[in-house]
Parts: sequence; C-alpha cells; structure tokens
Amino acid sequence: MTARRIVLVTALTAALLAGGAPAGAQGDDGRFDRPHDGFMSPRTTLHEADPADVGLDPDRIEALVDRAAAYTETPPGATHPLYSGMTVLAAHGGRVVAEDAAGWALRFADGTGAELPRDEWIAADTDTIYDLASVSKLFTTIVVLQQVEAGRVDLDAPVAQYLPAFAANGKEAITVRQLLTHTSGLVAWLPLWRDWPTPEARIAAVLNTTPASPPGTTYVYSDLNMITAGLIAEAVTGEPLDELVADGITGPLGMADTGYNPPASELERIAATEFQATPPRGLVRGEVHDENAWSLNGVAGHAGVFGTAQDLARLAQAILNGGAYGGERILRPDTVETMLTDENAAFPGNAHGLGFELNQRWYMDALSSPSTAGHTGFTGTSMVIDPQSRSFVILLTNRVHPSRNWGTINPARRAVAHELAYALAVDPRSGDDAWRAHEGDATTSTLSLPVELSGSSTLLFDLFVDTESTDRLMLERSADGGATWTPVPFTARAGADRVDAADGVISGYQGRQWWTVRAGLPGDGDTILRWRYVTDALYQGRGVYVDGVKVRTRGKPVFDGEREPERFVADGWVRSAR
Repeated sequence: MTARRIVLVTALTAALLAGGAPAGAQGDDGRFDRPHDGFMSPRTTLHEADPADVGLDPDRIEALVDRAAAYTETPPGATHPLYSGMTVLAAHGGRVVAEDAAGWALRFADGTGAELPRDEWIAADTDTIYDLASVSKLFTTIVVLQQVEAGRVDLDAPVAQYLPAFAANGKEAITVRQLLTHTSGLVAWLPLWRDWPTPEARIAAVLNTTPASPPGTTYVYSDLNMITAGLIAEAVTGEPLDELVADGITGPLGMADTGYNPPASELERIAATEFQATPPRGLVRGEVHDENAWSLNGVAGHAGVFGTAQDLARLAQAILNGGAYGGERILRPDTVETMLTDENAAFPGNAHGLGFELNQRWYMDALSSPSTAGHTGFTGTSMVIDPQSRSFVILLTNRVHPSRNWGTINPARRAVAHELAYALAVDPRSGDDAWRAHEGDATTSTLSLPVELSGSSTLLFDLFVDTESTDRLMLERSADGGATWTPVPFTARAGADRVDAADGVISGYQGRQWWTVRAGLPGDGDTILRWRYVTDALYQGRGVYVDGVKVRTRGKPVFDGEREPERFVADGWVRSAR
C-alpha cells in the first residue's frame, strides 16, 4: 500500500505563508472562458482556499490529486509504478486549492528495482525536497535577466563579449538571447563527466565546442546553452551561480528549501533518484542526479537546483505577479512579459520565451495557450503557469528512482494540467447549460439536429472551441437521412475577431472566448445538421461547447434549442453547466 497524505483544504506550512497575511488575491472567478490580461497585483501572496470558494469544481481538483497519486501504485500486470513518490500543488488566483503527497521518497535499493527493507522506506510528503533537474534552467534564466536589468548584459550582444574563449570554433556571432531560446546552434549535450578530467577542463570544453548549425537557423534544446548562460552571469558579477540564485531569487522569495547541494542535515527530506552504475555512484540521494552537473561540483546552469513544491509555488506566483512576491521584486514586469513572449515563431512547435517553454501541449495539456509557460525536468518534475487563468500546477516526482528506463511520466504531467483546466468553468451563453462534446482522446462525438428547411434559412449558435490543432470540430448537413454529409461553411465572430470556416471546420486555440456563429442553409426539405468533434490519439484542449442554437427561415424562427433540447440527438455530447 502506498503512503499518501492529501491536503486539499488545510493550513499550508508556515514557510509558505511567511512574510505576512495574504494580500491582493485576484482572478478567483474560476472561469476558463474569461481570460485575464496583464499581471496580478504584486501584493498577491499565496493562501489556502476551498476549490468551490474560488469557482473551481471540487471534484476535478480531487481528481487532480487522485490521478497524480495513482501513478505511485503498480498497475495490474506491471512490475513497477510509473514513479515512486510525488508531491503536487495547484493554485488559482493566489489560492492554493490542492496540495498532495503520495508514494515514497525512498523505496528501492538498486537499479533492478529490488526494494529496501520495508522499515527503511521513507514516504513522500508535501515538504519533500526533489532534484528539480532542468527546472533549474529557469533559475539561471532569471539570474541572467537580472543582469540585463542591471545593465551588465545585453541580450543581443555576442556571448564572446562576456566570455572571450567562447568565440572559438565559429561561435563568435552567437548571442545571449539565442542561448536562452535554444537557437544558438550548439549541440544538445556533451559527456563532460566522462571525457574531461576536472571541472575546469569541462568548462573549457563547453566554451571550446563547435556548433552543429549556424546561430538562429534551428531549434535544439541544449544543456550547453544554459551552462554557458550561467557562466555569463558569473563573469559579469564575479559571483558563483549558486550565490546569485540565493541572493537574487530564493532569498528574496523566501524559498528556504531551494538551492544547490542541499545540506546533509536535510537528507531525510530529500527524494532519492537513480541507482547509477556508470558513473559508479550507487543510489543517488542528496546529490544532483545529472552527471554533468555532478561533475561540475553540483552547480551548473542547466541542472543542480533542489527544491520543494511549496517553494516553487512562490516562484510561480511571483511570475503571475509580474516578478514580485511578499514585498520583494526579482524582475521588472516588462522583463517578465518579455520572458514569456514567444521568440521562436520561426520554429513551429518549439514556442519558447527566454528560458521558459511556451504552449507545449505534451505536458501542459488543456492549460496550453500561447502564453502558458513552464518547464520540465528529467528526474520527473514539471511546472505549468497559465497567466490567462492565473493558475499553476506543480508536479514533483522521483521518476528515475531507481532507473531512468522505467518510462516517461508525461501522462501524469498532462493529467494534473488537464484536471486543473477542467476545474475552471466554461459558462453557458444561454440558459443553465450548454452542449459539451465528449472529453477524451481518439473519440468521435456527434450532435445532430433534424430540421425542415423551406427556402433560404440561417443557422445561428454560440460556440466555444479550445482544442489541439488536430482535434477538429466540423459542421455538416445531410439531405438523405444521414447517408452522406457535406460541410457547412460558417462565420464566427467575437468582438473584432472573426473566423471564416469555408470548409466548415474549426480547431485549435481560439482565444478562450465564446464565438457567435452564422451559417447559411440553402435548400428545401428535411435536413440533418450535425456538429462532429473528432479527437486524435494524444493531447487535449479544454474542449468544445455549442449553445443557443437557432434556425431561422426568411427571418422567422423555426427552431430554438433552448426551448426544444429534446430535438437534438447526442452521441458523445452532454448537457453541461460548466
């Protein structure tokens, strides 16, 4: 039986609330279809709330923690769980609505999955300290941007201006900005720990590396980019990266359990990671898992930070607040806005601000949007920040305990983001409920309406669409009882925005807003209108809603869906109040 402690609506730790009473909480309307612009008040601090009190669906928040916890159990027919232990924390509008821990921070003895004696297992808790892996890159980014604000670094200056040795082997034109957006042309990785004997030689190898592509011509996610970015911060300040992070981020934000090379006194709170045979480190716990960061004495620009979900919640809220938390500012609002603006429009699918990944549905799921920001870590960590709903979810796991070969945790990452998105409401436009298409991958849902047309007719309805681009809603008609179908072109309007769907198809991110749709229906006789929603095998958005359906012939109403809902034939669609 797995160890588990759920904290949905209980007091947070004193560490989370230190620094004064909650202030300035905003965005607690629980609405997905009413996106916010701009940042929250810099005075907003985190405090607890019942999900229902901030407009969220309590059942979905309970599902969020249940689904995260379920992955610590071994499924029938499997030999091991997806991950040993986890901590999850979700917040909306400055209110923490879920905090949960499940499974085991320490359970396995070696890389084969042999278990320690049962009395040596250590349960994961809400204050367990995890190796954050590549989430560390966000800390490096913020430190670099602090130097930009101080006038010590220019994002568009050559890296060699700050690190002259970096100019070697054709890298003289690579800019700081290209490091932070992974468009420098550098290779993804080098075995620094294996092929160079000392930390100094390993740093020299990074500076001396030869790029694989000209700068600005391709996107390659590269640890070398962020190692180099950390070296820039050290060069212009004369301070080591760990001290820059402590003085510029974790100290001001009160992130007391976050930093590099955690002290041995905290070992009982630290989640174990992998049993490593090469290099021969044995069970790694309390030291950074990443071999290159380990070989750089635990402090590097790409990895090395340890922390708790509660500490990361402070950082996430500081981002939503425009760079401030608890009376301390770590970045200016304009810097945060730049940091969360896509720099990689030339590389579709690889949206990236400065340091932060954007709009990555493979782990952000239904919270995805052009402004949704976050990062993942190889050890099994992730953070998703959704400024439009003023929400975030943090999932920390030790998925590499005891082996990195036990599989990906992306399903768990998507699950918690999915449930938080669906906890937010999409309010009907007419009456108490609207038609909502089936929620799921690899499904087809149809909502059909038989009508009799006479002369020139018009279909009117309200539409909410937030889907993956490959999950499509099609408006169709049949004049032969459903034997054949043809698309119905339509025009959708929302304020000054307009969509012309000449092929009767709409999909993708549509601004998280309701659209007013109009479609012409020429012809006479019995007709079936159909809304058909088809999803592919992976990833979802917040879904599709249809409401306020009306049909008019020569300007006169012949059908009103609010008055005659029984006329619809629903297969995979349901009436939903949110």
